[in-house]
Amino acid sequence: MSSDSLVADQTDHPGEKIAVVAAGAIPWRIKKDRLEVLLIHRPRYDDWSWPKGKLDPGETVPECAAREVEEEIGLRAPLGIPLPPIHYHVPAGLKVVHYWAVDVDGAALRPDGKEVDSVMWCAPEKAAALLSNPSDRTPLEHLVAAHARNELHTWPLLVIRHAKAKPRSSWSKAEGDRPLAATGTRQAQAVGRLLQAWKPPRIVTSPWLRCVATVAPYAKAADAKVKLNESLTEHLHGRSPHKTANVVEALFDKERAVALCTHRPALPTVFAQLGRHMNSRLRALLPANDPYLTPGEMIVCHVSHTKGKVVAVEQFRPFDD
Repeated sequence: MSSDSLVADQTDHPGEKIAVVAAGAIPWRIKKDRLEVLLIHRPRYDDWSWPKGKLDPGETVPECAAREVEEEIGLRAPLGIPLPPIHYHVPAGLKVVHYWAVDVDGAALRPDGKEVDSVMWCAPEKAAALLSNPSDRTPLEHLVAAHARNELHTWPLLVIRHAKAKPRSSWSKAEGDRPLAATGTRQAQAVGRLLQAWKPPRIVTSPWLRCVATVAPYAKAADAKVKLNESLTEHLHGRSPHKTANVVEALFDKERAVALCTHRPALPTVFAQLGRHMNSRLRALLPANDPYLTPGEMIVCHVSHTKGKVVAVEQFRPFDD
């Protein structure tokens, strides 16, 4: 999934330019062994819907979804698996709304009272009947199907290529000390904002300065634990790529959200190891050609708690200079 799609890819609107981009989520929980989803009521429209809203300037789609969920129902929770976007026409033209699943996980909800005056937990079947916009049933159906396959309860594993560094040709000191360029510093800030959508509590990174500086804004803002691993550097990967693969494999052991930051030459090894934990359809979504990711770009793998396998893959570039 790209964060900068401007053309509809649905058969209902082939090639039509998108005029309005929005994002939101379907909050869910398990109560008495049954799946429930959260509908919101918007007094302005007198409708039942999911938390969602339009992108702010400079905002990525995941950031928008996380922000809207917090603003409308007071929930600060990481995004789960992506759900199919919906397309429909508004006065400005074609509108697309990107959706994610969000596990409420027992958190208290606080509707803002203005945009959302009430919420309702209900079974998916009841929600489908109450939704005012029939298009909103599409992401709901996907969420229900994912639950049936044990692919709804997941944790995110994120892979980040470090932000843009100063050119090698203009750096005469130790390679590990080569810092970010001015563009890279701005990219690192954007990476930090985007990571808030998944809120990983730990980061595993190459100890080289350009990687550490890329994850530093997020680590500071989120008080995330940072672990430096030499096997993620260019030099050690070149000598022992299997050790880089072992670092990736170890991320699956703890079954909780984590971000990994490394260098372009190590990315093929990282993706190959990730590919061992997913089916062929998802493996085809992983970058296969050099440079694999642009500086500051990231891959998000959603890993099923039940299956221990990657069940969804996303790709985002948070900053373009």
